[in-house]
Amino acid sequence: MIEENQKYYSRFLAVVDAVILIGSFMLSWYIRYRSGLFESSVEAVPLRIYQRTLVMIVPAMIVIYSACNLYSSNHRFKGRRLEIASVLEANLIGGLLLLSSLQILSQMYWSRWHIFMFFAFNTVFDITARFLIWGFIKQMRRRGKNQRHVLLVGYSRAAEEYIDRVVQNPQWGFNIRGILDDRIEAGTMYKGIKVLGKIDNLMIILPENRLDEIAITLSLGEYYRLEEIVALCEKSGVHTKFIPDYNKIIPTKPYTEDILGMPVINIRYVPLTNIFPAALKRSMDLVGSIAAIILASPVMLIFSIIIKVTSPGPLIFKQERVGLHNKPFMMYKFRSMVEQDESSEKKAWTVRDDPRVTKVGRIMRKTSIDELPQLFNVLKGEMSLVGPRPERPFFVEKFQEEIPRYMVKHQVRPGMTGWAQIHGLRGDTSIIKRIEYDLYYIENWTLGLDIKILFLTIFRGFVSKNAY
Repeated sequence: MIEENQKYYSRFLAVVDAVILIGSFMLSWYIRYRSGLFESSVEAVPLRIYQRTLVMIVPAMIVIYSACNLYSSNHRFKGRRLEIASVLEANLIGGLLLLSSLQILSQMYWSRWHIFMFFAFNTVFDITARFLIWGFIKQMRRRGKNQRHVLLVGYSRAAEEYIDRVVQNPQWGFNIRGILDDRIEAGTMYKGIKVLGKIDNLMIILPENRLDEIAITLSLGEYYRLEEIVALCEKSGVHTKFIPDYNKIIPTKPYTEDILGMPVINIRYVPLTNIFPAALKRSMDLVGSIAAIILASPVMLIFSIIIKVTSPGPLIFKQERVGLHNKPFMMYKFRSMVEQDESSEKKAWTVRDDPRVTKVGRIMRKTSIDELPQLFNVLKGEMSLVGPRPERPFFVEKFQEEIPRYMVKHQVRPGMTGWAQIHGLRGDTSIIKRIEYDLYYIENWTLGLDIKILFLTIFRGFVSKNAY
């Protein structure tokens, strides 16, 4: 029943999206050619040709929406900001694909204003429609409708964390009926949820058929009963899910493989190991780095002259860093320090008021201008515009022994800026905290998140109190 409801909800959203796509397309055409807002209203391409393209545009956009997880089955848990970011991402991809297709096919007479307005309207209307749907569902759940009744089997850390999240998010529409456990006394309460009795009481509760879901939240010591409990739950036909008590090890988005019927859960889910996301990110890196090099060339030229005039030594400072798949590469920066011995430089950590930093270097470091040559690292494919910051081999060897999961960051290309950097984690700040932010980025990557980080870098990343 739950799977059916989720399927109907996804289909409903797809129909709403299709209607909005058609409406946005026709509205933008009307404004372009019939509203009188544009000086030239001559139709270079007849309306019927525009309408025919809808037969291809609408299904293509629905596929893109699906690829951006806008029809995922876990819509109850999906954050609103994440879904809005997915809508923006899907429309950006769709717009770029359509413009690229017109360019390749030499369709120069198509109105670019029409295309721009189409995707702008579609984005706004789609987000608005989703807000209305969310509001309607929220009102229903406040009245006790559209609730999902859940029973927890096993009292553990996983059970408590699950209850914490459900209590904090009533909009999800979950009603936890209680907990069954063999070790905890009946009547014990946790945040209003009561332990109802032993696990064997399942045989009494299940036949009543008043549950939508059973969440198995056994503690590690009770996993020997897992197969028995799953068999009992599935025999009743009640939807069953397993919430492991080792969630500190298993990622929030596990990547599973099927080896001839044997399920294999990968410890870490990295979206960028898949071909389509990796190609999409690399395309953005190429376009973005070329555009940034052109825009930043006057600034780079000015500081190149200043560095040469004010301090002896090379203009560009090259330093070995560890990148994708632990491969070393030479990272470029404008030299901001006095020349020093290479062996001592490899192990030295920059600190506040570091005497090695030149006067011009202090300005460049404070404003991140010294990082601009890394745009060429991005162009070469050694780095990305967004990603975990790369570190020197000496510190990588040190941190991999001291900090759990430190080496996971090397499963993606290092970046010029990142999720940690826009949260102030630069310079001599907590490496442990920085890795937590890096892991979040790695496991939750989307094109929308990259765009968000680049946007926030303008306001938070370029100038930092921790950059010295």
